[in-house]
Amino acid sequence: MEIKVEQPCPQCGGKITLDATHRLLTCPYCGVKSFLQSKGPFRYTLPVGGSSIGSNESLLYAPFIRFKGNVFLVSDTGISYRVVDTTQEGFPMPGLPPSLGLRPQAMNLLRLNNGNRGRFLRLSRKLPVILEKAARINALTGKGGKQVYHRAYIGEDISYIYLPMLRENDCLVDAVTDTSLVDCKQTRAFPLKGSKFNSRWQVNFLATLCPRCGWNLDGEGDCLVLSCRNCDTTWYLGKKGLERIPCKIIPGDSDTRLYLAFWKISAHIPSMKIWSFADFMERTNQPVLTGKLWRERVMSFWIPAFKLRPKIFLQSARQATVNQWLLPESQELHTLPNLYPVTLPFNEARQALKLVLAAAAVSRKSVFPKLPGADAENITTQLVYLPFVDRKYDWMQPRTGIVIAKSILQLGRHL
Repeated sequence: MEIKVEQPCPQCGGKITLDATHRLLTCPYCGVKSFLQSKGPFRYTLPVGGSSIGSNESLLYAPFIRFKGNVFLVSDTGISYRVVDTTQEGFPMPGLPPSLGLRPQAMNLLRLNNGNRGRFLRLSRKLPVILEKAARINALTGKGGKQVYHRAYIGEDISYIYLPMLRENDCLVDAVTDTSLVDCKQTRAFPLKGSKFNSRWQVNFLATLCPRCGWNLDGEGDCLVLSCRNCDTTWYLGKKGLERIPCKIIPGDSDTRLYLAFWKISAHIPSMKIWSFADFMERTNQPVLTGKLWRERVMSFWIPAFKLRPKIFLQSARQATVNQWLLPESQELHTLPNLYPVTLPFNEARQALKLVLAAAAVSRKSVFPKLPGADAENITTQLVYLPFVDRKYDWMQPRTGIVIAKSILQLGRHL
């Protein structure tokens, strides 16, 4: 479900329409680039229409939770997964639709700001309850088996979408379609006073200037990492603003047409006695002989730093992790024109470590039951770009054998 959002430029006020997945705003009028930063999930509202226009002070906003991401489940019969994209009611009140349906797709959403003078109903449903209902986790569990060892949500995007309502003739009216929702007598048991706009919901705009040299940073709308061509540095949008991250590249050859980024997450897993790459290969029963060099090599998980369909995401992470010994030493990154955008944050990538252990396991019985206690320690993170060659319909990494269809890679930009 692709959702468009109307956002005024913080510099010139021009109206801009961008994807809800975009965090970098580029104004087509004044050319200013800004990162969108929020202290919590982004909040939007459906546009008010019909005879409700101009009734801003008396509007009542009902919250809906939107979840979008990949759900993975590891059970006694294997790994199952699905893509979830849904909106569910966040306030239990009779008359409210259980979901917003196609409306977020059919019209441009408006970002909440301090100009919204109505009252906002409190979000009272918990996210795990929403996920279990919307993603039909029970059905997924049924497919997986009786014993569940691990569940993960990768690439998740959570936001709140508000449905504006009005009181008219003792009824609550949908202020978007101007149709009646429920008789007010049926809502007496529910606290409908709501609260005013909270300043913590306000989106902040962060200038995309290199903190080191002041040069303009380069990046696309949905990217999380920007690069500076002037001082060859890379910057990640964290909770406190732009943070410099270690970034390297494994140079390709004349056949290289694209570089895809992977989060190289080095860690120890004490409960499974995984300290080195050799330990990982032995615990997952890989059919290879481990040597001294592998025992001196710190265990690293290689997780795609871009969103993919769950099956391809897991395959790519497994192949890159198991075959990392085939990769040459990485070098310092110097900005190149064919770097694919980083769209998966590293905190999401860290949630994939147990999934990679499960996917790499030759013997499920020796690995799956240990997953609940397989917590990583001494974690360090680095971004590494790998070279890919063009194979007409696919992108292929020659050394690790990773193959990603071009259509799948493009589809990942909308996950």
